[in-house]
Amino acid sequence: MPRIDARARLDFALFARQAWAAQVYPCLVDEVRKRAGALAETSEDLDRWTERVDKVAPFVWQSSIYPFFAWLERGLQKQLWRATSEVVSESPTTLEIDLGDSESDGTLELDGETELPKWYAECDFHLQPGGVWPSLANGEVYKLGAQVVMLGANDQAQFHRLFTDTAIPDRDYRRIVDLGCGFAKSTFPLKQRFPHAEVIGIDLAEPLLKMAWAQARRDGIVVRLRQADCRSTGLDGASADLVTATMLIHELPLYAVEEMLAEVARLLRPGGLLRVLDFHPTGDPLRDLAMMEHSERNNEPFLADLFKADVIKLCGKAGLADARWVAFDERGAGRLNEAVWPKRKEWHFPWAVLEAVRP
Repeated sequence: MPRIDARARLDFALFARQAWAAQVYPCLVDEVRKRAGALAETSEDLDRWTERVDKVAPFVWQSSIYPFFAWLERGLQKQLWRATSEVVSESPTTLEIDLGDSESDGTLELDGETELPKWYAECDFHLQPGGVWPSLANGEVYKLGAQVVMLGANDQAQFHRLFTDTAIPDRDYRRIVDLGCGFAKSTFPLKQRFPHAEVIGIDLAEPLLKMAWAQARRDGIVVRLRQADCRSTGLDGASADLVTATMLIHELPLYAVEEMLAEVARLLRPGGLLRVLDFHPTGDPLRDLAMMEHSERNNEPFLADLFKADVIKLCGKAGLADARWVAFDERGAGRLNEAVWPKRKEWHFPWAVLEAVRP
């Protein structure tokens, strides 16, 4: 068991992130509007100066609060990883992974020769030292950190269950492929919701797949876990009825997103569905600017490019049809049937679902 002080530091990191989102961000919004309002002669001027990212940006950058908002975000993220690393290092039993034979029909397919892309292996995404792939300890730190970064709302994969429960239509799926599955955060909920489907989780990180396999054996969940690149899964073409991904495409270079979409189109049978949960501009210029600059603060080097890209067009280029983004509210409603986010005062990630079909 971790020492009380190690766990307390993790709890503090969660509390501080909640305060940053609920208190600091609204103060930033108020200051930016006051600065713009002080120069505006009419309400139309104010609306015009705050209706686009490029128009609102000077008021944000001149704000006395924004440097603190940005510094605190980065500092709390670093504190998060320090605290989770302490907890994991003091709980060595969590690193005992049993990969022995199972009576289940699930499989773990590891490929020791899989070459990690340079942009993946050399980037400490979301500021996690060393990334997720070098060791089981890194994987455990990532798994625990993923709970805290969601402000305490994903301890039992509630966030991913909300995705699978609200964004996936009821169908008789024969094969479901979950790209970038990590420690099976959405793979398991997919299998539990569609128990008769073959569910395959794909990821590059061997430690995360081992962790997922150990949990699958403990919980009696029958899934197939495969180490592969989301752009080249090695699975048969036209073999899947549903392909999913969560928190994946914002961590891919734009050319890799195009290649992934081409692989999705290859995998799907005619009529098969794509459902991707990731980030998308909300249309609120201040929030979208802060999110684009979060790309640098949080070491997400490809996020800003994704925000600027026409992903719908990329879907069409790959051979997918009826592509659209719809908003996703992580507080409980899940997938919303429109591309409009609810008005919210606090900072939140701009979750959205990318939907498409294979003609």
